[in-house]
Amino acid sequence: MYASILAGGSGTRLWPLSTQETPKQFLRLMSDRTMLQETVERVAPFVTPDELYVVTFAQYRQSVAEQLPALPADHILAEPLGRGTAASIGLAATLIAAREPTAIMGSFHADAAIADVEGFRRALAFAEQVAREGYLVTLGITPTYAETGYGYIQAGQPLMASGDLAAYTVSRFVEKPKREVAEEYLRAGHYSWNSGIFVWRVDRILDEMRRHVPQIADVLDEIGAAARQTGGRMTAEVERVMELAWHRLTENVTIDIGIMERADRIAVIPISVGWNDVGSWAQVATLHPCDDAGNTVVGISVEQHLNVRTGDTLVFSTTGRRVATAGVEGLVIVDTPDGVLVCSKEHAQLVKELAEQAKQRQSG
Repeated sequence: MYASILAGGSGTRLWPLSTQETPKQFLRLMSDRTMLQETVERVAPFVTPDELYVVTFAQYRQSVAEQLPALPADHILAEPLGRGTAASIGLAATLIAAREPTAIMGSFHADAAIADVEGFRRALAFAEQVAREGYLVTLGITPTYAETGYGYIQAGQPLMASGDLAAYTVSRFVEKPKREVAEEYLRAGHYSWNSGIFVWRVDRILDEMRRHVPQIADVLDEIGAAARQTGGRMTAEVERVMELAWHRLTENVTIDIGIMERADRIAVIPISVGWNDVGSWAQVATLHPCDDAGNTVVGISVEQHLNVRTGDTLVFSTTGRRVATAGVEGLVIVDTPDGVLVCSKEHAQLVKELAEQAKQRQSG
């Protein structure tokens, strides 16, 4: 199997720690390893460094190289412009296909957390088996509550099984639903959250791109023709071809809307592996243990957090300074050298707006 990891996002919902200069995939939010390093470690039993590609932007090339020293330099694919996940994933598939036209490829995001790594690996091995039958496979997350911020996948007819895992045809993809609709999906029991984790043969996904997103496919085919001359290596010449061709892409197209909602032979494997897309500080809190009052302290010792009547509060520090709280409940407190964030967990999504304000004031 080959693997492609998308590592180009900005992660503004984790401001002020995550910034455009150092987005969340390059941060240590879960352990002493960055989220990118955690993602690579999860798939390590399936791929060698020579079978791994990271898709990012030019300004992050050095960060990727420093965090993944075993990764060949020409396996860091720097997009000239962000044009959505269909182009990003297609770029990696094109380079892989230039080496092995019917190779199996897994596509992963560098900014998600998974608690049950062994369970995830079992699911990935099964997904590879299903993909060899010609299906475009997505790993769906069995929902634990009625989340309205995720897309959903409705499972159809059973295809095959392996142990406690089963693959189903996909009846439909659903965009982020309203609360009452999400609650119906939860009760129905045959819906999964869309994790954005995919496994397929590279020839299958590239064929579907030619059918459904021909503008992207034309650009990828041009890059592929150059890459086949180099055995799939991203040489200076291939990068030059990519730079020129990429600017013909005028729209951002996601892999879900551009391909998966329209393609043939789509399969979903529902899994329960403690998946978390780490989309807010409130979600970061769930990745770490808490005390009896529900308080989570990261980056400083518990002794450095002075608290009186404090509950359900995240204290995340990168400065080592003492933090004191009294008479508060349900807060997020993030202490960084660049600033301090204080917000309620309930409104943690508003941090994205704060990040935009900070960006505007900095540029102004």
